[in-house]
Amino acid sequence: MKLSHMPHYTYEDYAKWQGDWELIEGIPYAMASPKFAHQWVIFELSALIREALKRANCPCLVVGELDWIVSEDTVFRPDLVILCEKPTDYIRHRPELVLEVVSESSKLQDEVIKFEKYEELGVPYYILIYPEQKSWKAYKNTKYGFKAIENLRLRLKDCEVEIDINTLWSLA
Repeated sequence: MKLSHMPHYTYEDYAKWQGDWELIEGIPYAMASPKFAHQWVIFELSALIREALKRANCPCLVVGELDWIVSEDTVFRPDLVILCEKPTDYIRHRPELVLEVVSESSKLQDEVIKFEKYEELGVPYYILIYPEQKSWKAYKNTKYGFKAIENLRLRLKDCEVEIDINTLWSLA
């Protein structure tokens, strides 16, 4: 249901904004500046995932902070994604995996809003990382929607990749 008194923004508007934003069904969401723990986790996870992809001889890529243009009024900027199709300037095809680092300021957006949208868009895997608690949650998309999974043995296109996120905490 669209509310007539609420402005509805598009990608054309979004492309002109200064700062870090996401646009979800025409509604802009400001993104807070990441703290040290957030950036450290992203950096280390990117390396961990890249190595797992190499070990599996998987041609997919791990990419961070790149706009995923879903539609004219929805643009996400996930913390990390795995892509099995090389993007041009932005992501235009659904990623194989989306990973978000959850903070107090992003909790509602990551656990509810993005969870529902990523599930609806058919994202095969969604991972939430909680740096302060040194924990994570992972979901696999099934015909019934996202289902919690306990290990990260992922089927990505034509390869199988195993990621052990728990090794991340031993690096801290």
